[in-house]
Amino acid sequence: MTDATPAASAPAPRGARDDGLDAHLIVDRGSFRLDVPLTAAPGEVVALLGPNGAGKTTALRALAGLAPLSGGHLRLDGRELDRTPPESRPVGVVFQDYLLFPHLTALDNVAFGPRCRGAGRAEARTRAAAWLDRMGLAGHSGVKPRRLSGGQAQRVALARALATLPRLLLLDEPLAALDARTRLEVRAQLRRHLAEFEAVAVLVTHDPLDAMVLADRLVVVEHGRVVQEGTPSDIARHPRTDYIARLVGLNLYRGRAEGHTVRLDSGSEITTAEELSGPVFVAFPPGAVTLHRDRPTGSSARNLWHCAIEGLEIHGDQIRADLTGALPIAADLTTAAAAELDLHPGAPVWATVKATQTHAYPA
Repeated sequence: MTDATPAASAPAPRGARDDGLDAHLIVDRGSFRLDVPLTAAPGEVVALLGPNGAGKTTALRALAGLAPLSGGHLRLDGRELDRTPPESRPVGVVFQDYLLFPHLTALDNVAFGPRCRGAGRAEARTRAAAWLDRMGLAGHSGVKPRRLSGGQAQRVALARALATLPRLLLLDEPLAALDARTRLEVRAQLRRHLAEFEAVAVLVTHDPLDAMVLADRLVVVEHGRVVQEGTPSDIARHPRTDYIARLVGLNLYRGRAEGHTVRLDSGSEITTAEELSGPVFVAFPPGAVTLHRDRPTGSSARNLWHCAIEGLEIHGDQIRADLTGALPIAADLTTAAAAELDLHPGAPVWATVKATQTHAYPA
């Protein structure tokens, strides 16, 4: 993407913010409708997080000018971009598969953006060399993409996007193409580069760890709409949909609180440490669940449910048990504990959770 000159954009409407991103993205595509308000201040990294088909990529394409808006608005630094062609927007994009030009060296890939903005060949290559140096790739300037590792290619793509001095940086699943080991290293590098970026950055991802590590604020999109937004810590502690709860590894239920008791629509009850009234969410981690083959006696846990094992799977270094019955519950236990309990699909179990390990908050 290349920069628009001030004359190429309409003046900002009265009352619009004069810096950062101020957008309401409405895109109609047959039976699917994207309706996402999105704002961000300069220096802020916002992650659009959601399941496949939620509308994240459509939102990114709308910001880049690759998908026309059906309604709403798009302003960057106070100027309307709705009708500005993609090549004239002050936007840099890092695509999931990087889309480096295979016939160009790393240096010429990065110099491509400044050249499109009118810089001379020598100036563009000088700027590109400086960006490759900042990315730790000064020794790879003459290398073509096929000889770069995944992490190196990602950094070249990032340098190419930043060399245009964009006011909006869009990153589409920037770590998805990397293996697990490379991803850890590149994520740390990308976090450092984003911390130094002075304009707005929007990250599109379905990976909660990428979002939690890289973003200042999360905007969770499901079915084309924002279902929750906030800081990573707030989202992790107060999930408001099943999708978010699964992302952050929590059991989540909705019901009505009367004091320390929450009555769910299913008829089950959960005893909580918090004393609340009215509609609430209750969450607890799978690790808070203790399983027993026989009904426990003398247990200090205030919550006790009779369930059955629906499925078992390896989850990190533990076993994740999915339970049905009084409540659908995910429980984590060691392989030794699973063997001792002789767990298998269909086996009846009792599940207990201490009230102090639950977390209730207003719905």
